[in-house]
Amino acid sequence: MPLLTSLGLISLALGALSGWLVLAATEKGAWLREHGVPAPVRFRQAHLDWIMMGLILIAVQAAVPDMPAWIRGCIAFGTIVNPILFLPLAFRPDAKDHVLYKAIAIVSFTALSLGLPGLAIWAITTG
Repeated sequence: MPLLTSLGLISLALGALSGWLVLAATEKGAWLREHGVPAPVRFRQAHLDWIMMGLILIAVQAAVPDMPAWIRGCIAFGTIVNPILFLPLAFRPDAKDHVLYKAIAIVSFTALSLGLPGLAIWAITTG
């Protein structure tokens, strides 16, 4: 199975499983806040991002199976890291101000900002 398809299926599985966190945040938000999760709404963001990224991964692999490795790598990295970036914010909202968090976010967003447009340009100009 192609790498991006495998990653897409894993992302969709994480999206499905994280639905339980969304349920907990919706039904037991106060309890979560009392027990060390000051921003449980971030679970919903991760949940939705995992589902969207999973669909993106499967779609781009199906649409352009022979993409260059650098494009595949950028897309894989960005779609894996972006949803995960919401999780530290659930537990530490101020994590977004930490230099390491900012650096990882910039690298991840840059990877997708290069990979997806790069894929579109490569596919249109070579296909």
